[in-house]
Amino acid sequence: MLPQLAEVFGQVVPSYFALLVTGFAVATWLLARWARRVGLDREVMIDLGLYALLWGVIGARLLHVVADGYFWDYVNLCVDPSRVAWRITQAECLERIEGCGGEPEPVGRWDAERGVCVPLSRDCFAWAAFWRGGLTYYGGLIAATIFAFRFLRRERMPVLRVADAAAPRIALGLFFGRIGCFLGGCCFGTRHDGSLGVRFPPWSPASEAQWKAGLLRRPDLESLPVHPTQLYEAAGTLALAALLAFGLHPRKRFDGMVLLAFLAGYAVLRAALELLRADDRGGVLGLSTSQWLSLAVLVGCAVAWPRLERARATSPAPSGGSSGAATPSEGTERDDR
Repeated sequence: MLPQLAEVFGQVVPSYFALLVTGFAVATWLLARWARRVGLDREVMIDLGLYALLWGVIGARLLHVVADGYFWDYVNLCVDPSRVAWRITQAECLERIEGCGGEPEPVGRWDAERGVCVPLSRDCFAWAAFWRGGLTYYGGLIAATIFAFRFLRRERMPVLRVADAAAPRIALGLFFGRIGCFLGGCCFGTRHDGSLGVRFPPWSPASEAQWKAGLLRRPDLESLPVHPTQLYEAAGTLALAALLAFGLHPRKRFDGMVLLAFLAGYAVLRAALELLRADDRGGVLGLSTSQWLSLAVLVGCAVAWPRLERARATSPAPSGGSSGAATPSEGTERDDR
């Protein structure tokens, strides 16, 4: 675990955000190279990547606020901070950190009767402070996808063709993001005493969660071994990226096929890994938010697949070699993957 990757001009660079931005940068660079090889405007792809990063963060944060189980905490932080209870130790609650005015101030007020830490003042913008942590991938994917489709239509780009090229690169970007999760300590797994189990350091999200669950005596202890679900997903998305890029894309039968395969493949991977996750992420009727969204994605893919396939079969091949099958110009893109 390495939550702080570096310090630049006195400002800490969180590992998660550094890896998240790296993933977006790599995916955008590869997509821009693909666009140049097939005769599309690479500048549009660069703009697409930058805007997708912005909307991805917005969507990921909003879904976290609404669905991860912290909604009323954010509401009460603005309306009535006394109703918010942070289950941290007294020492951590009274630790003095730099406040808004630059002067050190305690994190909160210790309520000895309840044994919890209470915020000192109202904060109506805590819900927007994404740099403190709290991003849900599906929210980012939904927001970025909606923006991308609208943006590509406005730029008069072949939407599904670009989406197929972007799909394996998005999966590769996910690989970087989950490595960032591992370094940050979030998205940890359930207890696992086997050879794959990893221990996170004191005050990590895993150790704090195990302390709240009564598995540790104190949160300042090293966590019990858990499944490294972040690394499982990183390996899964890397394999998915390779499968899409080298196996499916050169053989696709219609535009949109690779995108749907990516969405379905990730939905299955994510739904399975949710069974091993132990961090707070909300849920209904025994399924987590991400599992419900995975089911919705799978249903959507099952509906869209035959429709796109029929549309490809009944429509004439577009001029300029932009049909669903790989064209000679598209064949050169294999060098970029």
